[in-house]
Amino acid sequence: MIKQLDKKYDPKAVEDRLYSSWCEKGYFTPKMEEGKKPFTIVIPPPNVTGQLHMGHALDNTLQDILIRTKRMQGYNTLWVPGTDHAGIATQIKVEENLRVNEGLSRHDLGREAFIERVWEWKNLYGSRIINQLKKLGSSCDWTRERFTMDETCSKAVKKVFVSLYEKGWIYRGYRIINWCPKCATALSDTEVEHKDVDGNFWHIKYRIAGTDDYLVIATTRPETMLGDTGIAVNPNDERYKHLVGKTAILPLMDREIPIVADDYVDLEFGTGCVKMTPCHDPNDFEVAKRHNLEMIVVLDDKAKVNENGGKYQGMDRYEARKAILADLDELGLLVKVEPHSHAVGHCYRCGTVVEPLSSRQWFVKMEELAKPAIAAVKEGKLRFVPERFSKMYLNWMENIIDWCISRQLWWGHRIPAYYCADCGEMVVAESDVHVCPKCGSKNMSQEEDVLDTWFSSALWPFSTLGWPEKTTDLETFYPTSVLVTGYDIISFWVSKMIFQGLEMMKEVPFHDVFIHGLVRDSQGRKMSKSLGNGIDPLEIIDQYGADALRFTLATGNSPGNDMRFYMERVEASRNFANKIWNAARFVLMNLTEEYLPDSIDTSDLAVEDKWIVSKYNTLVKDVTENIEKYELGIAVAKLYDFIWDIFCDWYIELCKPRLGDKDSAGNKTAQKVLTYVLSNTLKLLHPFMPFITEEIWQTLPHSGESIVISSFPVYDEKLCFEKEEEEMGAVIEAIKAIRNRRAEMNVPPAKRTHIFIKSEKKELFEGAAMFFEKLAGASSIEMVSADFENEDAVQAVTFNAVIYLPLAELVDFEAEKARLNKELETTLKEIEGAQNKLGNAEFVARAPEAVVNAEKEKLKKFTDKAEQLRTAIEKIKA
Repeated sequence: MIKQLDKKYDPKAVEDRLYSSWCEKGYFTPKMEEGKKPFTIVIPPPNVTGQLHMGHALDNTLQDILIRTKRMQGYNTLWVPGTDHAGIATQIKVEENLRVNEGLSRHDLGREAFIERVWEWKNLYGSRIINQLKKLGSSCDWTRERFTMDETCSKAVKKVFVSLYEKGWIYRGYRIINWCPKCATALSDTEVEHKDVDGNFWHIKYRIAGTDDYLVIATTRPETMLGDTGIAVNPNDERYKHLVGKTAILPLMDREIPIVADDYVDLEFGTGCVKMTPCHDPNDFEVAKRHNLEMIVVLDDKAKVNENGGKYQGMDRYEARKAILADLDELGLLVKVEPHSHAVGHCYRCGTVVEPLSSRQWFVKMEELAKPAIAAVKEGKLRFVPERFSKMYLNWMENIIDWCISRQLWWGHRIPAYYCADCGEMVVAESDVHVCPKCGSKNMSQEEDVLDTWFSSALWPFSTLGWPEKTTDLETFYPTSVLVTGYDIISFWVSKMIFQGLEMMKEVPFHDVFIHGLVRDSQGRKMSKSLGNGIDPLEIIDQYGADALRFTLATGNSPGNDMRFYMERVEASRNFANKIWNAARFVLMNLTEEYLPDSIDTSDLAVEDKWIVSKYNTLVKDVTENIEKYELGIAVAKLYDFIWDIFCDWYIELCKPRLGDKDSAGNKTAQKVLTYVLSNTLKLLHPFMPFITEEIWQTLPHSGESIVISSFPVYDEKLCFEKEEEEMGAVIEAIKAIRNRRAEMNVPPAKRTHIFIKSEKKELFEGAAMFFEKLAGASSIEMVSADFENEDAVQAVTFNAVIYLPLAELVDFEAEKARLNKELETTLKEIEGAQNKLGNAEFVARAPEAVVNAEKEKLKKFTDKAEQLRTAIEKIKA
């Protein structure tokens, strides 16, 4: 007995049930069969305490499309899921929870107790985003779920740190770093977001020692002048050559500072004199090292003036700025204030203005590590899709500076360095060190700082597969096949994975980097809490189903480009799902026996059958090629057009005459073709819309247990029927032309007429008579000779035929003329109203420009409409 589908598709009744079944049956876990080519993706790990947002939804939809396709194509597929411990983000959340609910700080608890609290938080909330990814339909192998601080990943982190340290590529040094006063930690350059800020250039007098002469120096940060230890000029600047080697008096601090010559100074910028604040500016720091200038830190880790700031000690940096400027003005040392817009670094996590600060931190020496990572892209071992993003990557890597990897946090991978309190020896080791190897003391303590979160996630492609152990997974699935990610973390994460993979594994971590853009709102704005324009993917799933959301995200996707998210598109995707459901119901209701869709016998196919089979076969080829090229938006658009237009709106309608004749041989052929094309098209669509395709496929006649592990369709040259495609194309073109002419003349659908067709393809159109009767409102058709003319008929012209529709049979001329005249009268009144408004000088002068323009547009629209109505009336009179 043929199964049937419910009248309406209800995603809530389907999605959780199917997903649980897929997981229970182990469809997402690779079978490790010999001879199968591997295809691997590692998920960009979301923050463990995060929630699914639209960016996650897009990223994971694209990954799932690729992995489901490859699984169906017979690859040994592995999609590794997992989460990131997200050092700063997670610590901030737990600290805030402690403060609000218990009135405590992490320092009140102490390090060990606080870390226990973070683990409790992780265990309580860490599965939330994983469950949300499951709601989306992500077909990850959940038996291999990883966490950046699990035992294996932690072991990998220590191994890499020690390895790089022993090679001299990790070092502890005193340098300028980016410091976030709010998060109270160092940040790498990639964690700093530069934003244009309107500020000022304050021009300040510095007196030359022993004279009454002054140098005027412009600065955007007068609060840092408390730490000035020199003034630099360009050695080729004739204005200041005579001052090099002399000293100046630092205003407010009354400290002598040397005047030095350095090529860093731009002769054309500002006054040509630059104050040197080595501990609070990275460029000044480098100049200071070259000239042995004193290093004076004047801001503490909360961006307040410290003990080196004299009377300003204890002031916040911006409070100090006001006080310093007021004092300079009072002393007559503030020459002028000039507006100046400049880029200011902000913490990527909390948005606080970052403070450049000299500090002892841990760094990765990047010059040598970057070279093979640059070569891998230039030599084609790894490619970016689209290719233009390789330029962004190369620009970053070719100008890279040493990476600050230490963070002043408690949550994270603690740096495996140990210090002897008695002799000062430092030991870096994978295992805990309890005894000093130099003096034998047991008074050892571990480094307080933790590693940058990106250090552990840089190892993700191989640490998740069991490295440093030589596991079967590592041997089978590394290098991975493709990384799917947004362009915004190429420098944050992608670059680090590439150089770490090449250094530790001697192979690129993935062959392709498929870059997608950001999901923006309907106005093109970035979704954010501050704008209140974020859209919760889970709410979309709850209302419309996961398939509708996935289809919407895939439809708008073009590699590397941002997409705008419109709710109307989600509704359209839901309507598409309903269209497929209703088409499947129609097919099932017309099946009299089960026809397995594994193959199709083409010997007894009618022209319309060969047309649809050939169209389907081309679709297989196109969709497969598009997916291979990561053109997922193009692939899904072709699927939509085929299913909605070609299959539903045309082929099903073309089949209805045969389906109505239960005893004909054509009836069974139509059933077979409907089943074959629908079932296999569902397979093509499955990676994009997994739930509805599985539910329908299971109801249709099929072999195998699930569409998830069924075979992806393959293009078959034997199913190309170019002649039949061309013939049916001519018939459909003629039917469309007739429909358009009838619509232009407002002919009711039920009104039928005899149709004359003039064409060289007489047999084709005669054989298609029933299609014209069924789909074009023809009572009958008649093929006519080349010299046929009918002045009382309206013509519809196509490339293959001239079709004559007798007007008298279609239109009540007097009634139609009356209707058109009435519509023209209404239109003329609208024109008169618009002309009166626009002719009113007061209206034009006072109304907003948008209102005036709207009235002009209205006038044009109705004027064009009136012309069309007059033309239609003239045609009837003729």
